[in-house]
Amino acid sequence: MKIDIVDYDYKLSSDRIALYPKSPRYSSRLLVLDRQKNYIEHRSFFEIDGYFREGDVLVLNNSKVFPARLIGNKKDTGGKVEIFLLRNLNGSKWEALVRPGKRLSPGTMVELADKKILAAIGERTRVGGRVVEFFPDGDLMELIWRYGEVPLPPYINRKAEEKDKETYQTVYAKNVGAVAAPTAGFHFTKELLDKIGALGVEIVYLTLHPGLGTFRPITVADVTKHKMEKELYSIPQQTAESVTKAKQQNRRIIAVGTTTVRALESSYDERTGCLKRADSMYTDKFIYPPYRFKVIDCLLTNFHLPKSTLLLLVSALAGREKIFSAYHEAIRERYRFYSYGDVMLIL
Repeated sequence: MKIDIVDYDYKLSSDRIALYPKSPRYSSRLLVLDRQKNYIEHRSFFEIDGYFREGDVLVLNNSKVFPARLIGNKKDTGGKVEIFLLRNLNGSKWEALVRPGKRLSPGTMVELADKKILAAIGERTRVGGRVVEFFPDGDLMELIWRYGEVPLPPYINRKAEEKDKETYQTVYAKNVGAVAAPTAGFHFTKELLDKIGALGVEIVYLTLHPGLGTFRPITVADVTKHKMEKELYSIPQQTAESVTKAKQQNRRIIAVGTTTVRALESSYDERTGCLKRADSMYTDKFIYPPYRFKVIDCLLTNFHLPKSTLLLLVSALAGREKIFSAYHEAIRERYRFYSYGDVMLIL
């Protein structure tokens, strides 16, 4: 069945795109969409504990963003070079996007981090990146954290600042590897999570490292022809057991973010009805209508770009008409959109 991408487009003025996060984190606005009762409520995020009940399982993605954008100069000419790290291949070798790509032939040497890192540009990769080998004067990751820039998405139309290393991150971020943040979790504080846990809600974690594909729109007319880029994920045994037991007992699974959804749905075994433990697995799962969800019952998620895979995912859960009705109301109510913006709870 063909699904036309133009049906998932909408207009948003640039002043609705959040350039900075709210402070404190829990002061963001919360739009609650109840699918069964077909109504919308407007709340503050600090009121979210009122939507949980004892026995719920809250699943969060503890992926940690690292400052993946490095700015340097060609060793021979001094020309400016940007290296955007995507993933580690093997020790000193990384897959990265480089700019200006056409002017960086294999063998080009680049100086980075006040000349504390020398990088050799290598061959092209399957996804359009390059293999880059680093020769650091010291610990490479330490230098990346000190000199790298947080890879803010392109719709945040400003230069990354030092404070983004903290704010473009969840408070429970743990496992380093993401170049895009699981932004639905930005709104939680440790105190709010403790408050939710005290209600009898079980809080568990998994890891999926969002990649550059998170920012890329769908460019084909027929959504079903779109191919997702693979992303690395892991699900600990405790999380798999907690989710499986809750499903067997008809308790709710509440996912925080679309990355959490994709990891859970990728690891579900329909034969056994169990969520499987996953150690360093890759998923390219693309969820779009009329997908039947096997694991999650509710979703906390930010507002997403038009024509994006993330907008398709939430439309699969709540239905296109309900999602677009909620988005249009959020625009009328002047909600803040995208990574640093407000948030939506789909019940």
